[in-house]
Amino acid sequence: MGSVKVKTRRWKRVEYDRLIETGFFRPGDPVELIGGQLIVAEPQGSGHFAAIQAVEEALRAAFGVGWQVRGQGPVALDEESEPEPDVAVVPGGFRDYVAAHPSRPVLVVEVSDSSLNLDRHHKGSLYARAGLVDYWIVNLVDRVLEVYRNPCPDPTASFGWRYQSVEVLERGASVSPLALPGANIRVADLLP
Repeated sequence: MGSVKVKTRRWKRVEYDRLIETGFFRPGDPVELIGGQLIVAEPQGSGHFAAIQAVEEALRAAFGVGWQVRGQGPVALDEESEPEPDVAVVPGGFRDYVAAHPSRPVLVVEVSDSSLNLDRHHKGSLYARAGLVDYWIVNLVDRVLEVYRNPCPDPTASFGWRYQSVEVLERGASVSPLALPGANIRVADLLP
């Protein structure tokens, strides 16, 4: 038997948004546009959801008025990517994003258990390519916070970029978001 070459189609963000507007995808459908590919998200366990709530609570307390802490909301990164990170922090309030999704969060947080490899390498490379300077992973497997900073080109990475600085913080440590250097957030407050 001969081999068959499988062809895939890359999607643009405007096409993806049109699919949403026409009702092809319904609210709550676990789909994200990542680098031109439609990715189906894994179902959330109760620990994962509790961790998202812990992160939202800690970040709302730290950032306060003038910032929006968005749980699982779309971010318009580029022409072929509209991920829905577990938590993103953007300037302003929800009314600032009625006409369009935010495109430049000051902090993106993914909560990871079974998606740890995807979040580290695939989404991490995507966020680095977009120039997001502060990316955190709440690693539920090892019960630590991974802090990724300083995006730089890397032709071997999934999207040609990676983070130069990676710091792993234990439960007893604290972290300050780059956008709010005076804040001190305890890693323990980010874990359920």
